[in-house]
Formats: sequence, C-alpha cells, structure tokens
Amino acid sequence: MYAGKVGTSEVCDASPYLKSAARFHGEATEKRCPICRREFVINVHYIYGDQLKNSAGQARSRAELAVLADTLGEFQVYVVEVCRGCDWNHLVEQYLLGRAHRTAPQLSAAAATAPSPTGTV
Repeated sequence: MYAGKVGTSEVCDASPYLKSAARFHGEATEKRCPICRREFVINVHYIYGDQLKNSAGQARSRAELAVLADTLGEFQVYVVEVCRGCDWNHLVEQYLLGRAHRTAPQLSAAAATAPSPTGTV
C-alpha cells in the first residue's frame, strides 16, 4: 500500500461482523494501526473445532478461552488484529488449545527440597 500498488480500500476492509466482534469481544493492545497510525489495534480471538458445535466461528475473550481450554479436548484459535478507525485487519496468529495441549506440571523447587515423609531431615 505504501508503494502505491494497492489502495487503502483493498486493505481496510473489515466486515461489520469483525468490527462488532472487536467492540464486544476484543482485547485492546498498545500497538498502533500500521495504516492510519491514529488508533490502537484490537485483537479478536475466533474459535474453531469439531467439539465446539454451534459455537465454532465465534469470537471469544481470553477469559472464555481459558475456560474452554479446560473443558474441551482441542480447538483452534485465530487472532485477528482490527483497527476500528480505518477498518484494517490482519490475521496475526493461530494456535491450538484444549486439554490435549496442556503440558505436564513441573515439580517446583520447594517440592523437590521438601522433607521426606519419614520425618527425617
């Protein structure tokens, strides 16, 4: 766009649904829009997966993602940056969440140095 090969209308094309999702489910950032440079972009997290059934394709907050990650085996998250000022949007990240993607808890240093159950120190 800065080179003049595409117009702003080609890159600033957020749908009304995406703009609404940014307003109600988005997460504010401290990153300025690379197009208008006036507004801060908002991250919107969309979820997809077979276990979601009718919820697939919906925008969710990070708090809701954490709850879903504890209850579902696996689902895909797509993070889209949105500028509500000029309608610029861009897919910035995608990842898997769910019980299938948890890491095993690590032993803490305190647990490793705790006294033995026999009572000897």
